[in-house]
Amino acid sequence: MEALSAKTHREVNKARKKDAASPALKAILHIVLWGVALLQIFPLIWLINYSFLKSGDFFGSGILKWPKSFEWNNYVNAFTYGSVPRFLLNSLFITTITILVAAFLALMLSYAFTRMQWKLRGPAMAFIMLGMIVPIHATLLPNFILFDKLSLIDNPLSLILPYIAFSLPISLLILSGFLETIPRSIEESAVMDGCSVFGVIFRIIMPITKPAIATVCIMNFISWWNEFIMANTFLTSETFKTLPFSIMKFTGQYSSNYGAQFAVMAIIALPTVIIYLMFTEQMSRGITAGAVKG
Repeated sequence: MEALSAKTHREVNKARKKDAASPALKAILHIVLWGVALLQIFPLIWLINYSFLKSGDFFGSGILKWPKSFEWNNYVNAFTYGSVPRFLLNSLFITTITILVAAFLALMLSYAFTRMQWKLRGPAMAFIMLGMIVPIHATLLPNFILFDKLSLIDNPLSLILPYIAFSLPISLLILSGFLETIPRSIEESAVMDGCSVFGVIFRIIMPITKPAIATVCIMNFISWWNEFIMANTFLTSETFKTLPFSIMKFTGQYSSNYGAQFAVMAIIALPTVIIYLMFTEQMSRGITAGAVKG
């Protein structure tokens, strides 16, 4: 009994020391995390800061400069000379079509892979998952040759099709993981009540998987909103060019208009940042929902 009491006393003292040290460890951890967060967000702060400066105020030793007066005219010039409204609509059109079609196809595929029994199901899913290790820009040359033969150069489909194809692997991974957590008894009851396969998918599965679908849509939006290399390769006319092309408008006589250039970059970056901040919780919930099978 005395040995047991001494052991218990030692464990209590160890726990007290651990509790006493935990506030200091928590404070250090918070400082480190805040430092990392500031390092991550600093480029955005720097970008917005310089978008309100006059072009003549850019040169100097200071990293950040508080403007004497905010140059809102930089944003006016960005919209005027950078063709922001037209390119913005093109980006919205291409990105919206991409994320909607990718989410629809990923939902169908994930249901087929997780609920249906068919030959070559495993190899087919593994083949699609291989797309996660292939960089999209590695397909530039073969895609260009293919699209040229199909007369799709300078066509929104030359961007939409590759974007959808490279959105499917990660979308399928997230949605299939989420579907594995849903009890099959719900679908079996619906089928017994006369619900068809598509009825099960759209009336039962889709409402339940809204967090995962939202996660997929947000991730794909972040991936393709600022994409430039594919767009610069396949789009040649001003008709279908996307928002990143606005930077390229500031060449020649407008090359010294640094404030407008930073304003364009801020306009390009802000939608992604805002959407990410608004839906961070949904993204976390959608990604982690399939981590533990219920």
